[in-house]
Amino acid sequence: MRLILASTSKRRREIFALLGLPFDVVEPVFEERVSADLPIRDEVLAFALGKARSVALDHPDAIVIGSDTMIALGGEKFGKPSDRNDARRMLHAFSAKTHEIFTGLAIIDGLGGAGLEIVEQVDVDMRRLNEADIDGYLACEESMDKAGAYSIQGHGAELIAAIRGDYLAAVGMPLKAIADYLTGRGVRLTLNVGQLYRDKTYLNWQRF
Repeated sequence: MRLILASTSKRRREIFALLGLPFDVVEPVFEERVSADLPIRDEVLAFALGKARSVALDHPDAIVIGSDTMIALGGEKFGKPSDRNDARRMLHAFSAKTHEIFTGLAIIDGLGGAGLEIVEQVDVDMRRLNEADIDGYLACEESMDKAGAYSIQGHGAELIAAIRGDYLAAVGMPLKAIADYLTGRGVRLTLNVGQLYRDKTYLNWQRF
């Protein structure tokens, strides 16, 4: 049973690798175009599906997994910042507020399974940030390729007061949902995913 991760994201590769299964990584040929009118849940799932479908077209005899993450605050969608000033704007907006991380997951099963389409929501409480906090974080140079201009598994963890939800979904991939699907398809996992989630709460997850 061939598994393909439709992603260029290092963090998603590392999360998926926790399952201990052999898999291939194929870069999706898909352009993300954010819409002002589409609800964020619909959009993040559409992006995940677009990635998975673009890879499944060339690999029909595989299970293809695609994922995408976006952030929302007060009705505004936050993707990756366009430049350093945009990253600063995002961090100012999140300061002392709760924002939501939405991660869409799409599994296209070319081997006869039903596939899966879900969206996970994680609520994040950000600390109150002053200019020194923001300047110091921007100096870490991890903002530009991250939705919301911060990395929850990197130095950005220092900006966070609390999260509620699946930490790995916040990082970029809801591992438990993938494990449940594969188990239902007869894949035997050496990893006890339920135990992993019980042992590795947000505060003691090692950063990827």
